[in-house]
Amino acid sequence: MELSRPWRWLLRLGSGFTLAFLYAPLLVIALYAFNSRRTLKWPIPGLTFEWFDRAFHNPGVREALWTSVKAGLGATTIAVVLGTLASFAVARHRFFGRETISFLVVLPLALPGIVTGMALNATFREVLDPFGIGLGLFTVIVGHATFCIVVIYNNVIARLRRMSGSFEEASADLGASAVQTFRHVTLPALRSALIAGALLAFALSFDEVIVTTFTAGAQATLPIWILTNLSRPNQLPIVNVVAVLVIALSAIPVYLAHRLTVDREGDSAAALPAGAAAAAH
Repeated sequence: MELSRPWRWLLRLGSGFTLAFLYAPLLVIALYAFNSRRTLKWPIPGLTFEWFDRAFHNPGVREALWTSVKAGLGATTIAVVLGTLASFAVARHRFFGRETISFLVVLPLALPGIVTGMALNATFREVLDPFGIGLGLFTVIVGHATFCIVVIYNNVIARLRRMSGSFEEASADLGASAVQTFRHVTLPALRSALIAGALLAFALSFDEVIVTTFTAGAQATLPIWILTNLSRPNQLPIVNVVAVLVIALSAIPVYLAHRLTVDREGDSAAALPAGAAAAAH
């Protein structure tokens, strides 16, 4: 549809306003990371890289970053396994309560984080404390996995519903075992959806604050470190630098996931016939 010139300008103006609405606050934080003074003052009196050097040499920041990475990788691993299994059960089999299970798997993402955090905290204290396992990295990973599963589940089940089961049936008719069919037919079709879901799940875990507050114990992830030091005036410039680091590290997996879902859309479907033939050899 061809739009008139005023409508095109109106759409551009609307797009620009939307981006400004979303990213102007982030730009302000990014500028304050270069602020030459400790206090937040606008306009910024001068620029410096001093706070970046201090942030990179701060042991608390490095430890919190490593904790966030470990928690994100652990939660993503659990989510990939459980989310994929749940999506196969719902997409490939018909049974009583299937839609209810689908709803229950997705529900944790919609629940208030404080409610999930309270429930997890109470459960961990009642179940794990008697075994000598307190709040820490393990409980953070489990807590994050509860909502990361939803991302994997949604990605995989959407791909499975677009993928015809006839290719898997053809692979079985050609003599391939269930493992061969999964390796040569199903997995290639799901690869981009799994990777995109895992990247989004990691980004979601990396940024999480509320559930982490209830499950971390003495552990501090990078967002928790920011929250703890935000009220300390002498740490505020370093907090701004860490906030910029979190923005950058969160944007990378989201960007890669976006590229996978946009650029490779339809590639897996085209590869299915060849995969079915390969599975029989």
